[in-house]
Amino acid sequence: MVGLIVAGVLLLFLLFVAARTVRIIPQARAGVVERLGRYSRTLAPGLTIVIPFIDQVKPLIDLREQVVAFPPQPVITQDNVSIGVDTVLYFTYTDPKNATYEIAKPLQAIEQLTVTTLRNVIGGLTLEETLTSRDNINTQLRVVLDEATGKWGIRINRVEIKSVDPPASIQEAMEKQMRAERDRRASILTAEGVKQSSILTAEGEKQSAVLKAEGAKTSVILRAQGEAEAIDTVFSAIHAGEPDEGLLAYQYLQMLPQLAKGEANKIFIIPSEFSTALGNLGGALGGALGGGGGGGGPRAPQPASDPPQGPGEREPGAGAGRRELAAPSAAAAEAVAEAESASAAAAAAAREAAPGGMPSERDAELGGPASG
Repeated sequence: MVGLIVAGVLLLFLLFVAARTVRIIPQARAGVVERLGRYSRTLAPGLTIVIPFIDQVKPLIDLREQVVAFPPQPVITQDNVSIGVDTVLYFTYTDPKNATYEIAKPLQAIEQLTVTTLRNVIGGLTLEETLTSRDNINTQLRVVLDEATGKWGIRINRVEIKSVDPPASIQEAMEKQMRAERDRRASILTAEGVKQSSILTAEGEKQSAVLKAEGAKTSVILRAQGEAEAIDTVFSAIHAGEPDEGLLAYQYLQMLPQLAKGEANKIFIIPSEFSTALGNLGGALGGALGGGGGGGGPRAPQPASDPPQGPGEREPGAGAGRRELAAPSAAAAEAVAEAESASAAAAAAAREAAPGGMPSERDAELGGPASG
């Protein structure tokens, strides 16, 4: 019975010694071995055999990247504004031996070092620069912390500023400033829009005026060209017909009554060509009448420009309406009568207008005042 107890105790002791001899190190872990109280070696991941009761394995160190968030720290900026800054730190153990023997509390040391470095960096910046230069602050913090923690076997991978909390009064002032800035930008943009709209409207009106002027110019030019072509066509047609002096005198006498027509006409001016036209018409009429009385004698030539008229055709004459002409000789006689009547009325009006009732020069040319 005693032998069984001793055998059981020896078996348990052997199991305990075996457990202390064989150690399994997980992946991404490292263990520091002390032999008789002094550093012996660093255990790598895998199966490892140590000497029990002589070698002592320290707590395993995690070699993965670790994240630690520090509570808000009060920091004063260059323009004397107290703000609260939250930081997040990413670090990795690179040397388990130094992390074990060079620093007692690495996390606390990193936190205090981060706070002091953060105050030094932000103390040289204004509040606005602090809010807009986070990347610059992060870079400066990482460089300083990595340099200080290198001998501890720790590498600082990244330092991020999570939040910057200014006082409530500063936040209210910043909101007012931001609102005023936005109002100013809105006013500037509105003014720019009105300016561009006015410029575009003026340019449109200018182009419209230019186009209207060009259109009016083209219209006037085309109208003048059309009138010139019409005058040229009429002039060419008249000259192509070769009218004689009798026809021209006849047309001239037909226009004289129309010149004297109207209630507002008080003075009738007889042109100087009237006597010549009357003489030509008289000569043509005399030749026509003489030819009719002599039977077989020569007849006066008819105007070439007047086409033969039928019994129902009408042409303009003196007076209010249009009269029917039976023959060229009758039309000529009627025109002469109307011309004499118009000249008599014009002479009477000229005598009334002349001072002292003296005959005018035109009466002298016509051989005295004409009577009705």
